[in-house]
Amino acid sequence: MADAKKVYHVSKRAEDNKWVIKFAGGEKVIKLFNTKAEALEYADKLAANQDGTVLFHASKGEKKGKIQKR
Repeated sequence: MADAKKVYHVSKRAEDNKWVIKFAGGEKVIKLFNTKAEALEYADKLAANQDGTVLFHASKGEKKGKIQKR
């Protein structure tokens, strides 16, 4: 049986405004970042190494609350 693809979520944590990376459905934070750019760069590398996908949670603007695939 083939392994399921890993899905990484990048979102902004409200209590401290840090950007976090988590597995889909997971509670544990993989890594914290001060900027969205740093978090997305790291998540993209994780996904590339694991044949996974990155989903980004918009934190402001018209798309706030929406999830976008990278």
